[in-house]
Amino acid sequence: MDTFLDFEECVRDSPTFKQSLEKCEGEIAELEGRVEKVKRLCNQMVDAGQNYSSCNQLFLSALAEFTIYHKSDGVILNCLRQFNQGLQEMIQFQTMLFDQTQRAITQQLSNLLSQFLPSMRESRREFVRIGDDLEAAVVKNAQMSRLKASEAERATHLLVATRKCHQHFALDYCLQLNNFRVQQKLDILNSIFSYFHAQYTFFHQGFDLLRDLEPTMKTMASQLSQLSSDCSAMKKDLENTHLLVQQRDASGEAVLVCNPSDGGTVQGPLFKRSRKKNKTWKRCWFSTENNQLIYSKSHKEPPVVLFDDLRLCGIKSLDTIDRLFCFELLSVQKCCVLQADSEELRSAWINAVQTCIDKAYRDQSPEQNTQAKESSIPVPALAPPSHPPALAVALYCHGNQHCCDCGEPEPRWASVNLGITMCIECSGIHRSLGVHLSKVRSLTLDSWEPEQLKLLCVLGNEVVNGIYEGCPIDGIQKPSADSPRQDKEQWIRFKYVEKRFVKTYLDASPEWMKQMLGQRLFEASLSGDLKEMASALAEGAEVNSSDDKREGRTPLIASAIGRRLDPYRCFGFSACAFNQGSLLACEFLLQNGANVNHRDHHGQGALHAAATHGHTGQVCLLLKRGANQYAADEKGNDPLSIAMETAHADIVTLDSEGFFGSVGDDETFQDIFRDFSNMASHDPDKLSRRQFARSSEGDKQKN
Repeated sequence: MDTFLDFEECVRDSPTFKQSLEKCEGEIAELEGRVEKVKRLCNQMVDAGQNYSSCNQLFLSALAEFTIYHKSDGVILNCLRQFNQGLQEMIQFQTMLFDQTQRAITQQLSNLLSQFLPSMRESRREFVRIGDDLEAAVVKNAQMSRLKASEAERATHLLVATRKCHQHFALDYCLQLNNFRVQQKLDILNSIFSYFHAQYTFFHQGFDLLRDLEPTMKTMASQLSQLSSDCSAMKKDLENTHLLVQQRDASGEAVLVCNPSDGGTVQGPLFKRSRKKNKTWKRCWFSTENNQLIYSKSHKEPPVVLFDDLRLCGIKSLDTIDRLFCFELLSVQKCCVLQADSEELRSAWINAVQTCIDKAYRDQSPEQNTQAKESSIPVPALAPPSHPPALAVALYCHGNQHCCDCGEPEPRWASVNLGITMCIECSGIHRSLGVHLSKVRSLTLDSWEPEQLKLLCVLGNEVVNGIYEGCPIDGIQKPSADSPRQDKEQWIRFKYVEKRFVKTYLDASPEWMKQMLGQRLFEASLSGDLKEMASALAEGAEVNSSDDKREGRTPLIASAIGRRLDPYRCFGFSACAFNQGSLLACEFLLQNGANVNHRDHHGQGALHAAATHGHTGQVCLLLKRGANQYAADEKGNDPLSIAMETAHADIVTLDSEGFFGSVGDDETFQDIFRDFSNMASHDPDKLSRRQFARSSEGDKQKN
């Protein structure tokens, strides 16, 4: 409880009162300085906020102009308009917040100081002045002589009057100080509460605004997912077309374009000699259309008809002039000399123009001409296969339609390494655990690879909950969708970090646990049993290095099992090299922290094992995950040389196409590896192993 100035001590003018008065005045001076600092910083904050609002308004104006630029696209136009309106309302809310902040802090605190401090300063001046007069009257009364009775009596009366006046002024000053101490709490608390209420109103208005926009955002999210799928398909189509054209036509030489769909139009660049100046040549773009020869000097100028009717023209090679690759078109009215870039192009132009002349004389229907032209030049059609969206694939599996941890329907997020789906709130909690425990991705916004989606289908919420919630504990209840975030966060940490609900062997020794779980992990990796692998990892598999030399295991696998294995740093996927169907097991361990470039004491890693056993899908997967294709073992053999040694044609073909050296550097090669891994994930039989027949002579040389 606060202490106030004692009025009785004030009347006595005791040292205790003077000490309390000095302390009270110091506190008021300190409070005044702090209030001025708060007012100054509040004004700076409001000025900065208003500047931010002005800049934000300019940004929204530019965004509105950007919206007009996309007026032809209804999806983007509707999206940008609605978000622009929402942001405009948010700026209005911010303006109201700054105004209320200035009134709550600056004005209320200023009123507190202006209401009390001027009168208190005036009272203090009078109090100090009358105190000086009282001190003088006391000294004068003390110095009076007994012999001067009349003067002593006047001095005594003056002292009494001065003391009474001093007491009145002191009591008034103390009352003002006490009243200020009482009022300051009310005004300061009211000011802070008003500011906090303004903040509460601002965020509540923003929450209501975003809640109203939630249906629109869901619609936009679905449109964005569809647009993302269409964009990926279009990019794949463009890249395939680009690759086809590059392989077919990108030879560094000029190309003669023939379009059957346009009636056999022939297009290409040629040099044209001026008819007035024989030594002047101009490079133009020529084309044949409707039995006419047309050329354009530049893209900015309209085309010009050089010959109206090709049926009245003749064409021949011209070797009588100094320039190479020339040919001449002749008609009754004029002639024209043209030059191609090579002998092949000159012959092609002569044949093409002669073909146009011959076709002009034929009496065939347009439909027959079109069929003939289309059959003369085949145009391949590239259409990438359409893949289902990640959300539809993930929710297709039973149990994935609800959040794995709280049961909220329609989850839109998933953990790649755990193989579960979750709501947005639980996804935020999973992110806080770290990527070594849970790698969270969006099912609608992020791109998913076939192996990752298949993990969600093979594992899923029911399988994972059967492992991580296998032994419930009394008193700890699983949260629901309506539970507070604190309950969900506590449950998720108990479940995935502390693993309180995972089945354990209480009476088993740590050494036996390491042996048993290591054996389980090895056998599950070998057979591709994801459920058993997830269970072993959840129980914390650790294996002694003494298992390295166990009979029946290759040094590569022995090294993977012989090292210390914890739930998120395991490297058992080299065991997957024995089984093509264990590609998902390899992906599962990679997602859970396995080192893709780990090698055993012979210098061999998982990529060496996959190349040895000829598993093309695993080779693609490991390369895609960053495996070092140049790593050599103790004999100096890298994965490619091992594939050639064991005569696995598919893997050797990858290098012949240049894929080995291009992984990670080119998106087209990434797509090709994705196609290989997609085939290996969904239809491994298509990756049939082909063996090269090695001659006996080669075997002898090798021996």
